[in-house]
Amino acid sequence: MGSLAKVSTTRPVLHAPLLNRLRLCSWVFLSYRESHNGNHHPKALLRSPSFLAATPAASSLIRSCSRASRHNRGLTVFAMAASDEPAAKKVDLSKELALFPESSPQISASSGDPGSWKGDLLAIGIFEDCLSDKSGEGGVFGNAELADLDGSLDGILTELIEKAEFKGKQGSSTFTRLKGNAHYVGVVGLGKKSAAASVPDWGVSCYQGFGSAVAAAAKQHKSSSAAVAVVGAPLSEVAVEKFTVGALLGGYEAHRFKSKPAPSPLKSLDILSAGSDAASAIARGQGAAKGVLLSRYLVETPANICTPTYLAKAAAVIAESAPDVFQLEVIEEDACKEMGMGCFLGVTACSEEPAKLIHLTYTPKGEVKKVVGLVGKGVTFDSGGYNLKVGGMIDMMKFDMGGAAAVLGAAQALTSLQPPGVQVHILTAACENMIDGKGMRPGDILQAANGKTVEVNNTDAEGRLTLADALWFAQEKCGVEAVVDVATLTGACMVALGNQVAGVFTPSEAMAASLKDASKNAGEKIWRMPMEDSYWEQMKSPIADMKNTGGRMGGAITAALFLREFVNIDKVEWAHVDIAGPAWDEKAGGATGFGALTLAEWAAAQGSS
Repeated sequence: MGSLAKVSTTRPVLHAPLLNRLRLCSWVFLSYRESHNGNHHPKALLRSPSFLAATPAASSLIRSCSRASRHNRGLTVFAMAASDEPAAKKVDLSKELALFPESSPQISASSGDPGSWKGDLLAIGIFEDCLSDKSGEGGVFGNAELADLDGSLDGILTELIEKAEFKGKQGSSTFTRLKGNAHYVGVVGLGKKSAAASVPDWGVSCYQGFGSAVAAAAKQHKSSSAAVAVVGAPLSEVAVEKFTVGALLGGYEAHRFKSKPAPSPLKSLDILSAGSDAASAIARGQGAAKGVLLSRYLVETPANICTPTYLAKAAAVIAESAPDVFQLEVIEEDACKEMGMGCFLGVTACSEEPAKLIHLTYTPKGEVKKVVGLVGKGVTFDSGGYNLKVGGMIDMMKFDMGGAAAVLGAAQALTSLQPPGVQVHILTAACENMIDGKGMRPGDILQAANGKTVEVNNTDAEGRLTLADALWFAQEKCGVEAVVDVATLTGACMVALGNQVAGVFTPSEAMAASLKDASKNAGEKIWRMPMEDSYWEQMKSPIADMKNTGGRMGGAITAALFLREFVNIDKVEWAHVDIAGPAWDEKAGGATGFGALTLAEWAAAQGSS
């Protein structure tokens, strides 16, 4: 028999090199099935005295698993190497534990001439209004400065515009290779100048789109240096900030778990048409982008790595980066039990991973005028429980902690913003929703921390149960005056609004307005949904205060009505944001980081409201 190599981790980390050596368990189980007709569940098998006696190697396996269970409820994975193969090595989790890209471009501002700039890639932002439909002395340009720039570039802008039939539409772009000062030159559409607000009413700013287009072009053309210019008046501070966000997010690609990662080659980016106060605007954009990137990293991380403990470690990274304004408290299961968090603990009961109630607090350096809360759903993997997910999305359920990722991303952004006047409590009841004999069954009754009882008629409606106790904690233990919960909560909201728009549910007009303003500043799309009281009839239970789900119709609304039962709306302003749709976009590369900026903008504005 070959040698045994021990690999310790909180969960089995099933990377390809390790998978090739994970043979012990399958070999032992196969031997047992051959001898005993294969009629035992793996757990029963591990507890079987006959199995232990018949398989000496299993003795070591069971003892180690028992030790792991007693000490940290983790798992110990054994890898069996064939006699002619080297033993398995410890899995290097350094990349998996990273929360930010290893490198990002250095963004700076200057007033240089784009016609004489030297480097890899030069991008010119052009408004529709700056192009002419008529031929004549001015050529394709209706703007004299653009025509002069075209002349200094030997007419390459005219050639690009004519050949690509470029009209300046927002999001359009075209680049070409040159032998001049810049190796590649291109034009990027900014839309109509009259509509090019730095903060548009709907969706991302044209300047953020400009930044994303430049980052994508730099990656495509393997450019390490780039410069951008918009002919005309210097870019405003807000425009520079939005451009910075777009440039840093546009070059992102999920490659941490690939054997041959391909990070963006872009090392430096110069904004040639920025104003005098561009440095502070760039810094704000970098802080905002870092919050979104952290959210993306968390959501894309697989559940065998991103556990509740991992989320707690991510919160610790945030707190340690700004210790003068952030404090972290991680509350363990025993303490949650003492507080009566029966709904939260009912969900986590089946998991080998210990649940964590993660509580970050941002406290400004000056006077606290208002106390608010951000509560994110933190189910790091959702199997559906006994109502097992069988509809084809179970492999996506690592993203069910998108709400937790959003609030932690907001916290990261707040380390940069550091808004005055507002104390922000960031909370997530982090756990897994798994299957086991000791856990939550359909028909069980759970009691929440506020004393209300819930008949569980669907174990796959678990997120609202964790949020219920977290919302109670925000009110009773943190004293929040306003709270927003955010969650990948319902497929019904995805059906209603698609994958670009989040649903907002609130009985407060002021809360709805403040979230709308925040989402506009963030460039994220939200839409207020009705809270139809008559739908509560679906949620009534004959044996408990309520059920945890209603019928198929209006599922996003009944979920919001359920959460309302755990908020004292007479004293606390509350909103629920369902991000099930926009938290993940396969065409855009997966995790989006949606919600982080809206929540950060909303929280920052509360100090002056």
